[in-house]
Amino acid sequence: MDERRQLISLAYRMLGSLAEAEDAVQEAYARWYALAPEQRDEIENPAAWLTTVTSRICLNVLGSARSRREHYVGPWVPEPVPGEWPGADPADRVTLDESISMAFLVVLEKMTPAERVAFILHDVFGYPFPEVAEIVGRTPAACRQLATSARRRVRESHRAAAATPTARQAGIVREFRRAWEAQDVEALVALLDPDATSIGDGGGRARAHRHPLEGADRIARAYAGIAAHASPAITLLERTVNGRPGLIVQQGGVTVTVYAFDIAGDRIQRIWAVRNPDKLRSWEQET
Repeated sequence: MDERRQLISLAYRMLGSLAEAEDAVQEAYARWYALAPEQRDEIENPAAWLTTVTSRICLNVLGSARSRREHYVGPWVPEPVPGEWPGADPADRVTLDESISMAFLVVLEKMTPAERVAFILHDVFGYPFPEVAEIVGRTPAACRQLATSARRRVRESHRAAAATPTARQAGIVREFRRAWEAQDVEALVALLDPDATSIGDGGGRARAHRHPLEGADRIARAYAGIAAHASPAITLLERTVNGRPGLIVQQGGVTVTVYAFDIAGDRIQRIWAVRNPDKLRSWEQET
């Protein structure tokens, strides 16, 4: 059971959904306990066995996920998680923060299932290609190509983005919150990239824009309108979302929206607003 946190950490990056990650790990454990005692005794490395089985389950889930998401109401955004979860040793925090950032997870969504699994196993968790090959069911050379292709996608998505220190990102998010609460359209526009995009995920369970908002002026005016009609019971709080500075909206102490940001330089390039309550269960304890 000591491996459970590591397995969920792995599965979350592969699936972009904490709920699906927990289901995948639960299925892996079910298969472990379904083995006869003598079969379990023959497995030299239970952790490696569980990792292999969990990864294969995730590969299968990814194969069917696209068809399910085609019927999803509105845009599908990866499930946000609070703080730096799933975390690890502080020495690995920079790498892990990047691998669970919303911007990174969105890029992963564009990969084929095999690309995603090979890339995460090798580049994020450091598994050698021969082991990745056994999990994915391809040759080491093929897995190397899959990871290379995935790496190219990541580079292309970040080609124009200069790394912004976390403290500066937090400052920009704080300025955005203040401008939003003040309904200051000009201040909001100044914080947004001219070609910024805002994507809402309500999943048919909560109100959200069915199509992305594009352009700084349009986004600023839309957000100012939201603030103008907000209930007095609404509270906007600064929180860490997927390892990066973000915002949450609470109503009566319940988190109803989580905002993740992609910031390059001193401008916000993308905003993801997750409102589907099914994706906010891990935020129930946030106050």
